[in-house]
Amino acid sequence: MIRRCRRGIEDAGSSGSLNDLSFLLIVFFIVIAGFNVNKGFLLNLPEKEKPRVVNSQDLMTCVLLSDGSISVKNEVMDPSALEEKIFAMKQSFPNMTFLLLVSPQCPYQRVIDVIHSVRLCGVENFSFRMETQQ
Repeated sequence: MIRRCRRGIEDAGSSGSLNDLSFLLIVFFIVIAGFNVNKGFLLNLPEKEKPRVVNSQDLMTCVLLSDGSISVKNEVMDPSALEEKIFAMKQSFPNMTFLLLVSPQCPYQRVIDVIHSVRLCGVENFSFRMETQQ
C-alpha cells in the first residue's frame, strides 16, 4: 500500500519572508517620510584655533535679574525699551555683540523673550551665561 501524504496548507503568517518584507517596507517609509522638526537654537560656535576678539564698544551687556527684570548698565527697563536700545546700538555698531547674563532664579520664559527680541533686531553675535550665585 502506498500512502499518499498531502501537505497541509501553510499559514501565510508563518512565512518569514513576508514578515521581512513588511518590516523593510515600514523602515523604508519611515526613512523617506519628511519630518517637521523644531530645530530650536542654531548656534555657530567659534573654532578653538581662532578665538574671537570683541571690541568693548561693540559689546552690549544685559542682565536678567532673579525677579525677571531686565537691567542694562544698571538701568532697569521693560522688553520694548530693550528692543529700542538694541536697535539703536545696532545702528551705531553694526557688528555689535549682545551678552546676556542670566540669574539662576530668573524665569525661563523671560530668557526666551530677551533672546527673541535680540533675534528680531537682527543681532548676529550673541552670547549668554549664567551668573554665579553669591
